[in-house]
Amino acid sequence: MGLLKTPRFRGQFVVRLDDKGRLRIPTKLRETLQQNYTDGLILAAGPRWLDAYPPEVWEILEEKIMAKAGLHEDYRALIRYYIASGVESEIDKHGRILIPTLHRERAKIQQEVLVVGSLDHIEIWDMNLWREHDKWAADNFERLSKEAYY
Repeated sequence: MGLLKTPRFRGQFVVRLDDKGRLRIPTKLRETLQQNYTDGLILAAGPRWLDAYPPEVWEILEEKIMAKAGLHEDYRALIRYYIASGVESEIDKHGRILIPTLHRERAKIQQEVLVVGSLDHIEIWDMNLWREHDKWAADNFERLSKEAYY
């Protein structure tokens, strides 16, 4: 897909995990997925949130990292920590994905989460960690926006 035609995930949605660790993907984000990508998501666990990528976008990320990795230890560490955490997660008929226990633990996800559209993927944050991040982003907004636009 060309740069201008790439579908974008946008918006913020408060969602609660059910008792089995399932998360209902908000309708607007699910529609973007269904209209533009194959089924399912790849979940990867960062240190404070989860990333959920359409498989096609995840494969591009893997290719970029593999092209740079070689024997460089930093890239090898990134692969072991982040890329290796990538798991396929099917979206069930109710629009839910199962978030594995290991992923919930690493990202410190409890029951209330914020699902964030992040352009080419979706982020899943524990609500308390999101509030901390959001305060930091608000405090640094002027600097961040200048760097992004200029």
